[in-house]
Amino acid sequence: MSEISWFSALCDDDYEQLGVVDTNLQSSWNHCSDIVRTVHDAGFDNVLLPSGYDLGIDTLAFASAMAPSITNMKILTAIRCGEVWVPQLARQLATLNQILNGKLSINIISSEMPGESLDGPHRYARTIETMNSLRTLLNGERLDIDGEFIQLHLDAPRICRESPQAPQFYFGGLSDEARDAAAAAADVYLMWPDTEDVIAATINDLRSRAATYNRTLKFGYRVHVIVRETEDEARNAAAHLISAVDAATGDAIRSRSLDSSSVGVRRQAELRESAGSDGFVEPNLWTGIGKARSGCGAAIVGTPQQVIEKIRRYEAMGIEAFIFSGYPHKQEAQRFAELVLPHLNHGPL
Repeated sequence: MSEISWFSALCDDDYEQLGVVDTNLQSSWNHCSDIVRTVHDAGFDNVLLPSGYDLGIDTLAFASAMAPSITNMKILTAIRCGEVWVPQLARQLATLNQILNGKLSINIISSEMPGESLDGPHRYARTIETMNSLRTLLNGERLDIDGEFIQLHLDAPRICRESPQAPQFYFGGLSDEARDAAAAAADVYLMWPDTEDVIAATINDLRSRAATYNRTLKFGYRVHVIVRETEDEARNAAAHLISAVDAATGDAIRSRSLDSSSVGVRRQAELRESAGSDGFVEPNLWTGIGKARSGCGAAIVGTPQQVIEKIRRYEAMGIEAFIFSGYPHKQEAQRFAELVLPHLNHGPL
């Protein structure tokens, strides 16, 4: 059984055609909450609420406003290490989890803060300290840490002590430091799209790294999807999505992200460069979407049966959580829920 999640575009990442701004699709309370309600009612298991500084709206404020109406799925709330004092962040997350009746999960983001210059080893050292400190406090335990970035000696706040429950931490990154951080402190290791052989090798590597910490990991996959009744329709929809993007526009969009120079982003560019002239790097995995998007830069493209078969191949490798998205997000979620979701054996992690 896999967890099937969707994506709510809090970071100004919703389009009819990539690179063509539609003010009706820019992130706002009305637009993003409409996506979440659609995903909730369609039967998805979880929804990712991303986080960005300059782009879009605040994630925790949005999650808190949505939480009372969430009854049948989880919320995967992104947080950026370093933005909030850790004990206060623990109080916020514990409060949010209480409103959600225990259905909170957390996506740990390790990028630099705006205006900050911090190399990979130091960023991931901060990330490990943050994850370990948050887990301790959310489990209601006393925190005693003298780290490079966090030095604290205090009891957990009352809400954490009375309802001790650290949500699952989802975390991703391809560098050695990122992989070690996941192995040491995460629960679910998230991967961006790649060829099946690379995905299998990454899973094996992370399992080995986690074993050195006497830990085990679950594995997740963050990928876009374009599903249509016929393969020609799916490919035409993919071509339409990027038809308005030229090289300069794509470069400008990708450069806006705080993680635009990360190992993971570079790997998405390599994947795109290795694809055929049609943008496909292997059957049904299309890299064209990365022409106008930093980060997750490929999509599963095909008929419902092709998409289902691709998902099942990933499941056979050991992936237990999927975070899908499509453009526009509401319409593609509805299409996926109609054509694909009923055929998957799914439920929350």
